[in-house]
Amino acid sequence: MRAPPPIFEVLVPTTHTMSLKDRITEDMKAAMRAKDSERLGTIRMIQAGIKQREVDERITLDDAQVLSVLEKMIKMRKESVAQFTTAGRTDLVDKETREIELLQSYMPAKLSDAELDAIIAAAVAESGATTVKDMGKAMNIIKQKAQGRADMAVVGARLKGKLGG
Repeated sequence: MRAPPPIFEVLVPTTHTMSLKDRITEDMKAAMRAKDSERLGTIRMIQAGIKQREVDERITLDDAQVLSVLEKMIKMRKESVAQFTTAGRTDLVDKETREIELLQSYMPAKLSDAELDAIIAAAVAESGATTVKDMGKAMNIIKQKAQGRADMAVVGARLKGKLGG
């Protein structure tokens, strides 16, 4: 005679954190329900960017890759804001600024200067980098730890300074 399955297996809920793509999809549904057309348009643009990269590379993006897509979109919008500002198009500057704010809401909290310096120091020690020629090794380590949490151009400049560049 077979014993019935233990009850606790059925009753114990599994804890699953929502992926960034799932969170974006849920936010899109909420924007649709709220009839927030501007937010909905921006979220659809985010999803299109993610889908485009998935199709181009024939992969399913994980959270780190989604963050890189978002970083790219933020960078493009910042460049657009600069161009629209010089052209005197305040209406477009406002639109792009609101899009940047929404995109940044999906990004993790930025690292403080002290946290960033600690990550750079640890990466230099771990990679054994001593000169600017070794910068790539350290940057790969830093990128894994600071993806989406720090501006990589700033990180590169700090690392270069630390390595005597």
